[in-house]
Amino acid sequence: MLLAPDEPPPFEVVEGTPASRFVITCDHAGRRIPRALRSLGLPASELERHIAWDLGVEALGRKLARALDATLVLQRYSRLVVDCNRRPSRPDSMPKTSEDTTIPGNAELTPEAARERVEEIFEPYHARIRAELDAREAANRPTTLILLHSFTPVYRGVGRAWHAGVLYLHEPSLALRVLGALRAESDLVVGENEPYAATELTDYGIIEHGEARGLPHVELEVRQDLLADERGIAAWSERLARVLL
Repeated sequence: MLLAPDEPPPFEVVEGTPASRFVITCDHAGRRIPRALRSLGLPASELERHIAWDLGVEALGRKLARALDATLVLQRYSRLVVDCNRRPSRPDSMPKTSEDTTIPGNAELTPEAARERVEEIFEPYHARIRAELDAREAANRPTTLILLHSFTPVYRGVGRAWHAGVLYLHEPSLALRVLGALRAESDLVVGENEPYAATELTDYGIIEHGEARGLPHVELEVRQDLLADERGIAAWSERLARVLL
């Protein structure tokens, strides 16, 4: 087994109230590495960077969930172990390099070792999301899916002017409503499928949990320096709750 019995499961669920229509997911909330993987051969400083997780997104998710009375599903393990927003068949699911950093623990992955990561982290996390959505459907409860991420203010030496990004693929109705509401706030620069674009190659949750079920959904990216302290997290939680309600 990849995860030892005393290591936490790959997900944490914060239950919302039955009246809330919102379910929030955070694919990259954590940066844990299973002990068996020996930190993937990386120093601690690399595991504090964006290559390992979405900085600030767990705290934002928790506060936004409280504001919306939403159910929140957090993924605890690093995207360097297995990226829960990529199909496992993708080469960047368990990247050999991330930005300019080589990931030694991913260099010579056997098919068996890769399968362990999928079976013990990726699949249980997404199975828990499916179970939540299945239960809501069985109870005829309306559901709006919010997929939360964060992004770096500088990427490969180039600054990013956006404060936030609103992502969608084939079904833009909720995303465009949220985009319009955020752009109406004069202090914001908001990207439409920027700084990342949702695609079949780079996204999993928006397709499998949003589009495949026909649920209203939106993927939201917030710039990490705006989530660096409690004040920023509270401000963005209030802002996102306001435009989503």
